[in-house]
Amino acid sequence: MKRKRPAHHYRAIFISDVHLGFSGCSAEFLLDFLRSSTCEYLFLVGDIIDIWQMKKKMFWPQAHNDVVRALLGKAKHGTHVIYVPGNHDEMLRDFDGTCLGNLEIRNRYIHTTLNGQRLLVTHGDQFDCVVRCSRWLAHVGSRLYEVLLSLNNTVNFVRRKLGFPYWSLAGALKHRVKQAVNYIGNFESALAYEARECGVDGVVTGHIHRAALTTIDDIVYSNCGDWVESCTALVECEDGRLQLLSWTEQPADVSTLERAAA
Repeated sequence: MKRKRPAHHYRAIFISDVHLGFSGCSAEFLLDFLRSSTCEYLFLVGDIIDIWQMKKKMFWPQAHNDVVRALLGKAKHGTHVIYVPGNHDEMLRDFDGTCLGNLEIRNRYIHTTLNGQRLLVTHGDQFDCVVRCSRWLAHVGSRLYEVLLSLNNTVNFVRRKLGFPYWSLAGALKHRVKQAVNYIGNFESALAYEARECGVDGVVTGHIHRAALTTIDDIVYSNCGDWVESCTALVECEDGRLQLLSWTEQPADVSTLERAAA
């Protein structure tokens, strides 16, 4: 008989860019993480539901439905769930301030950690000049990303057959292309600047599908990553420390990617 795994408990969990409704979503990994973790606060930092993709092609398997049920189940059982919409689920921004029991929709939110750090929580697309100034180009980029993920799946199928671990083709290309590196750097600097302007200690964001936990000029910059390629989450531990977690390869195990001192 399979033994039930003990839950990992955190004061807060931050996840972004799940893209439910998109065939590239790693819903099974996220579902395993949600079932294995408990928290007081759960932040959904945008692009949880990929409405852009669903307008083109309806894709909603049982695993995606199970993720929604798991999220609502946490709210039902006392977790404060804060949904901060992104560009792929931007229609929810019209409901800013709406509360449905323990589920709250906020376009941006300031979370205070146990050790007193104030963190601005925002999806981040407002600081992406492509999304803000040229929506058609953003949609073209989204389509190219789908093609890249399809190639990524093929590459990793072969790697698994050969006994090699998971490797992100899309992530590797983003880190090697100069323009992408510059774009990421500009995005991170813009978010850090916004946090400083808001008078907070740090920022929690998503959007660019690149998990990070670092400091930029004394501002804590944290990016949740995504549940398409990296399967990462940012968590606030019970002592107030921030930690970036990865939930890949072995869904039952959680590994630390990087830590930031409180």
